[in-house]
Amino acid sequence: MEWRNQTPISEFILLGFGELPVLQVVLFLVFLVIYMVTVAGNLLIVVLVVADQHLHTPMYYFLGHLSCLETCYSSTILPRVLAGLLTGDRTISVVGCLVQLYFFGSLVGTECYLLAVMSYDRYLAICKPLHYSTYMSDRFCLQLTVGSWLSAFVVVTIIILLMSQLTFCSPNELDHFFCDVAPVIKLACSITHEMELMTFWGSFLFTLPPFLLTLTSYACIIAVILRIPSPTGRHKAFSTCSSHLIVVTTFYGTLVVVYILPKTKMLQELNKVFSIFYTVLTPLANPLVYSLRNKEVMEALEKTLRNFLTFTNSFCR
Repeated sequence: MEWRNQTPISEFILLGFGELPVLQVVLFLVFLVIYMVTVAGNLLIVVLVVADQHLHTPMYYFLGHLSCLETCYSSTILPRVLAGLLTGDRTISVVGCLVQLYFFGSLVGTECYLLAVMSYDRYLAICKPLHYSTYMSDRFCLQLTVGSWLSAFVVVTIIILLMSQLTFCSPNELDHFFCDVAPVIKLACSITHEMELMTFWGSFLFTLPPFLLTLTSYACIIAVILRIPSPTGRHKAFSTCSSHLIVVTTFYGTLVVVYILPKTKMLQELNKVFSIFYTVLTPLANPLVYSLRNKEVMEALEKTLRNFLTFTNSFCR
C-alpha cells in the first residue's frame, strides 16, 4: 500500500472490455440483444405462471421466482454495461458501486439456493412421486423460497456494511465490467484481510453446498431415469435433465472458479470471461432450458396467445 496515493476517491472507472471502438459497438449490440431476450423471456414465464391455473404447481412456482430473479439480476448488471459501451462514460461512484454489488451479490446468492431447491423438487417428483405432494406442501414451498431470498440478502448486507467502512484510494481503475467484490477490495487502502476472509466464507456458503446438493439430486434422478423401460421415454427424460445439469454446472462452476479457487495469475486474467457466464449467459439460458422445452409451458403460451388474439379482435370490432 506504500506506493498508493492515500487521497480518498469518490468514484471508480470500470475498465470493461478495453478501448477498441469496433469492439465496443459489437459488444453493445450483442449485450443489447441478450438483455432484451433475457428480460422478455423471463417476464413471459412469470406472466404464464401467474395467469395459467395449470402451472400453479411447486415446480412452476419455483420457476416463476427464478425468472423474476433473473430479470432483476440482468437489470443490475447489463444496463450499466450498455450505457458505458454506448456513451464511453465508464465512471461509477463508490456508493453506486456498492449498491450494484449489494444487489448483484444478493441475487446471485439467492439463485444458488433457488437452483438447489428446484433440483430437490425434481428429485422428489421423480424419485419419490408417492410422497411428493406431502413433502412439497404450499407452506414448505414458501419457506424454501423465503429462506433462499432472505439468507442471501442478510449475508450480503453484512458484507456490504463492512465494505462501506473501507477507504478507497487512487488509482481508481477497476479492471472489470461491473462492481465485483474482489476488484473493489483490491482498490481499498484499508486493511482488508478480515473482509477478504468473510467474503471467501460467504462465497463458499452460497456455492459449494447448493452445488453438491444439486449434483446429488440429479445423480439420483439419472439413476431412476436409466431404469425406465421405454427407450423413448428414457431418452426424453435424460435429455431434459442433462440440459438442466449443464446449465447449473456452468453457473456453479464459474462461480467456484472466480470466488473460491486460489487467485493465480491465469485465473485472475480469465475472471472477466468467467463472469460473463454467470452474469449474462445463465439468465439467458434458464428460460430456454427450463421452460421453452417444456410441453406444459408451451401449451400455456399457446392458450395465452389465443386469448390475447381473441381479445384484440373483439376490441377492434
